[in-house]
This record gives sequence, C-alpha cells and structure tokens, in this order.
Amino acid sequence: MKFDSHKPKTFKKAKVKSLYDTSKAQCSVLERANELAANLAPEFPSLVKVMMPSHVTRVFWLGIPRSFCREHMPKDDTMIVLEDENGKEYQTKYLVAKEGLSGGWGAFSVAHKLLEGDVLVFHKVMPSKLKVYIVRSNGSDEVDCSLGLIKFDDGIRRIKTTEVTACESSKNGKLGSVETLHENVQKENTTAYNTKSGPISNQYQIDSEVLYSEVLDGIRVSESVIPFKEVSCIENFKVTVSGSIINAEISEHHLIKYYELCRSQNSFLHELILERLNSNLVAGIISETVNLSDAIRACKITTSECDFSTWDKTLQASEMLGMNVGFLRARLDQLASLASKSKLCKEARLARDQAVKDMITLEAKLVRAREVINRLNFEIESLNTSSKKLEAMFKEVAKAPW
Repeated sequence: MKFDSHKPKTFKKAKVKSLYDTSKAQCSVLERANELAANLAPEFPSLVKVMMPSHVTRVFWLGIPRSFCREHMPKDDTMIVLEDENGKEYQTKYLVAKEGLSGGWGAFSVAHKLLEGDVLVFHKVMPSKLKVYIVRSNGSDEVDCSLGLIKFDDGIRRIKTTEVTACESSKNGKLGSVETLHENVQKENTTAYNTKSGPISNQYQIDSEVLYSEVLDGIRVSESVIPFKEVSCIENFKVTVSGSIINAEISEHHLIKYYELCRSQNSFLHELILERLNSNLVAGIISETVNLSDAIRACKITTSECDFSTWDKTLQASEMLGMNVGFLRARLDQLASLASKSKLCKEARLARDQAVKDMITLEAKLVRAREVINRLNFEIESLNTSSKKLEAMFKEVAKAPW
C-alpha cells in the first residue's frame, strides 16, 4: 500500500486579479481610480493603491511603493496625517525602513469600512499630509462625488463665502439674505456638480437643504450624539454607545482624563467602536486607554522593553475594536525607540568601562612580566660568568678517586 507524502501547505500572496469577480470589474474600478487621480492638482504627487487583504484585515499594514517613498515621502520616521473626503483627519505612523504606514492605519481602514478590491487614491498635499479618495469596488457614487468636489473646488469656496455672508446677515435679522443663500446654493449645485457623464446624484441638493436649515436654526444638535466640536466642557461630555450614555460606568477620574484625551484629538476616541459591544466592555476599554495614557506619561527612559510591548499590544487590541488610539501607539513607539537607543548607549558605556579595566589589568601584568624578565636576565648573566669554573669543578669531581 502506498501512502501519499504530505507536503507542507504553501500560502500564495494575493494578487490583484483574485480580488475581483471578473476582469471587467477590475478594469472598471481601476479606470475610475485613474480618472480621479488624473483630475487631481498635478503639482502634488499622487498614488493609486489597490486594497489587499493585509491592508484591511488582521495585520492592517499599508506598504507604499519604494519609488514613491524615495521621491515623495519623509526621510525619517514621522507621523503622517490622512484626510478623507469629509475633511476628517487620522494620525498614522510612517516607518521609513519598512516603507509603509503602521500605527493609525487600522483605525482609518475600520472607520471607512475598506474592503479587499477597493482602490485608494493618495494625494500628497503637504509634506506630512495625504488626502485620501476611496474608489469602492462595488459602486461609483462616491467616486463621482469626489470628482465633482475636485473639479469644482472653486465653486465650493464661493458657496462657503456666500454662507458666511448670509450667516452674518441672519444674525442681524435679515432673513432675506438666507433666502438668497438658498438660491445661490441651488444655483451653484446646478452648474458646479456635474461630471463628464452628466449630473451626479441629488446628494448636493440634499446638502443645500441641510445648509439652509442650519442657517435658519443655528448649529443643530443630533438627538442621539452631540458632535465633539460642540462639547465645550466636561459637564456636557457624554460618552454614548449604541444610543446609551455610559458616563455612570466610568469613574470620575477616568472620565476627566478621557475627556482630555478626546480634546487633544478633537473627537470622541470611541466614535468608531464596533457596534453591539457591551457597554461595560466599552467602559473598560476607555478606562484602560486612560490608564495606558497615564503610564505613557509617567514612564521613564529605564522602562523595560517588555512593558512597552505589553502596552502596545493592549492598544492594538483596542484599535482593532475601533478605538482611535493611533496617536498613543505612535507616542509609545517614539518612547520605546528612544529608550532602546538609551539602553544601547548605556550598554556601550559599560562595555567600554570594562575594556578600560581589562586594559589596566593587562598593563599591570605587563609591568610585572617585564620585572621578571629583567631579574632573570641578571641571574643568567651572573651565572654565565662562572659557568666555566663550574664546568671545571664538575669534571674534577667526576674524575676524583673513589
């Protein structure tokens, strides 16, 4: 009986073609991405990147082509800001040696629900800032909207200028200016948001209605969650999860500290937390995030690598659940790097001091050895002078009668 030999399983790296059902689907999404990239400001470099499994699941690592890194990315490890189509910013860690984005990229991917096959267009608008446009593999609406925003940015600026004027007039009681604003917005939408393929969707008409409503009523507060930008003090800082306020499940100390962390990022860190998580679990994650931030603040250059690694793994787990802790991981990475360099420097000093001690010991041995050599040389010379007499006496004794 023959038994088939079991060969070890090999895992092939995913290829772009394997991400799409048909070659037509692949061509469609890439064409839309390239069209979007072609309409970006040419004075700034851009990069088209297809999302692979490692980019959007598990590892959450985004590699960047070496040529783009060498020509356009920073030469040292630094924080890179990713700004989405809505203007929201995410902090990520760029690693020169690994040529890619690490800490913070996972939060961006989860927040935008990126899938395998989606294509991202990165536009480097500042030395440490990338504007990101998402081309979904299952639709083109977002791309058309992005194209409209890119092509008619001047029109948008005109709308914003009109909005400010109208708001100021409305404060003075001139309602007619608001009505004029509504007409101007509709007029701009009619002409500004059309691509080569025709009008986009009615998204911009809906936006104009919202804008009109906000001008009339002032800043509107959501019935479920207050936007963080409207949180002016700790008293109206509400931690809301799945429609429920969980402030009571967080200690006062942790709540105050968490508020300070959110203020530093100008957003709720739990805003993108996975839905349907138990409120106690979320409260625990928030408390642990505060504890780790305190630990990072209080750590010393002598803190062990084991502690840094444990803290980072804990933050990574929170990040996988949707917590925006990329900035904490980035700070932790910087501190761990500095601590590691300090440790290496200290070890080098100790090794040098030991070498100096060894050299002193060897020099002392060398002095003693020279003294021994000099003494033996003197003895040898003194013995050589009487060697002939000793030889004659030896012969005499040997030949003497019994």
